Amino acid sequence: MKEEGLTELEIRTWGRHIRLVRGAPAQGPPTPVLQEGREEAPEDRLYTIRAPMVGTFYRAPAPDAEPFVKEGDRVKAGQTVCIIEAMKIMNEIESEVEGTIVKVLAENAKPVEYGQELFLVRLD
Repeated sequence: MKEEGLTELEIRTWGRHIRLVRGAPAQGPPTPVLQEGREEAPEDRLYTIRAPMVGTFYRAPAPDAEPFVKEGDRVKAGQTVCIIEAMKIMNEIESEVEGTIVKVLAENAKPVEYGQELFLVRLD
């Protein structure tokens, strides 16, 4: 895939479906950030969930469905928080941390860039 410059490959044949996605380069562990103007304290540790790809951001699995998460919701590592549509493929984006959603930073059904801030999470 790398030699051909492909980031995704999808094959459907004989009733089978295979999808390969080449991920972004490995990143270090999450780095908590502090809210400006606050003293450093464990309850003020914040983490930003960022877009791992370019695409269209969706807060819910369908237009008439409830959002995956809302401000104030608790999330677990591995929990789906949104979808990013890229090249007509819906990619579920999962939280990498446990905590509480403090703020939704992206606008529903709008384009997002790689690395763009999507959610602010207060770490447990």
